[in-house]
Amino acid sequence: MSQVLTASLRMLLLGAGSALLPISGLAEPSDEAIVTVRTPVGIEAKQQLPYFVGISAETAGAKGLSMSLVIIPAGAAARPHYHKGYESAIYLLEGRVETRYGAGLTKSVEHQAGDFILIPPGVPHQPRNLSTTQRAVAIVARNDPREQDNVVPYDPEP
Repeated sequence: MSQVLTASLRMLLLGAGSALLPISGLAEPSDEAIVTVRTPVGIEAKQQLPYFVGISAETAGAKGLSMSLVIIPAGAAARPHYHKGYESAIYLLEGRVETRYGAGLTKSVEHQAGDFILIPPGVPHQPRNLSTTQRAVAIVARNDPREQDNVVPYDPEP
């Protein structure tokens, strides 16, 4: 990306007074293949929701991330759980979701289509679709290519 385009994007997103930060840590050019996963693989997720793995170690040979599509059916909720050692970034495509979280799942936040959501490692949580008639759909990215291996069930009432 050109420096002019980068500066233009920064001004658009952050305002004219923003300083241009250097881009660091760029990898050297490579001849590795670009991988396309056209039809995500449906799995029985530990979260007990319809889960379609797009990019992972198994589907694309990913080494440091995964990306999936998750559906929360109308009126449904995930099994309470946490992610051992990785973050989750979520973009809610459709619906409204309440996520109970924290010790005992006593905290709560509501999200709607268009929201970006970050769930830090180790935070117990349970998303629930607020609609009784329409599904909620989200794209989920994680910094673990085998993320289902590190989903840990959580009992909010030990």
